[in-house]
Amino acid sequence: MPQPVLRTGRMLLVPLADEHLELEVALDADPEVLRYLDGRARTREEVTEFHAVRMERGRRVDGLGYWVAFGAGDEFIGVMMLPPAAEESVAELGYRLARRHWRRGYAAEASRELLRHGFETAGQSRIIAQTMTVNAGSRAVMAKAGLRYQRTFFPDYPPIPGSAEGEVEYAITRDEWLALTRTPEVGVG
Repeated sequence: MPQPVLRTGRMLLVPLADEHLELEVALDADPEVLRYLDGRARTREEVTEFHAVRMERGRRVDGLGYWVAFGAGDEFIGVMMLPPAAEESVAELGYRLARRHWRRGYAAEASRELLRHGFETAGQSRIIAQTMTVNAGSRAVMAKAGLRYQRTFFPDYPPIPGSAEGEVEYAITRDEWLALTRTPEVGVG
């Protein structure tokens, strides 16, 4: 199963391809977008390396990978992520949006569609998401999409502002997702 094009109410999610590299370069040139990842903007060379890694990871498990989100008029919104995690049948949810699209509900909307796809189409049993403990915005998106806090941990990453507070992991299982999305049956009488 190839990685499909996905749709939400306001976005078209297109599988990441080499033709999207310049959009990634522009996105990662904003240090605020990478504040909780690297604490700084990335160079073109770094983005090119990350792009190659994303493309490779996107080929590991059918249906999983990275998407470029476009809104009305083909406006670039950001990069949405659902690559395989280290554990089998587990995917890792992520999103990075251009700053002009922050706080408009795009990350939660795309996350809900990626959860649906991950469980219904790609057959994942669990989906996780991680961010810095101090990243309140991303944590709110995770909770809004239905993921629940699992743990705080302290990886060995180079220090950036806020990293002393550690990282958090949120997760949702397929059964939990089904319980959240299942519509109650109406009795026939």
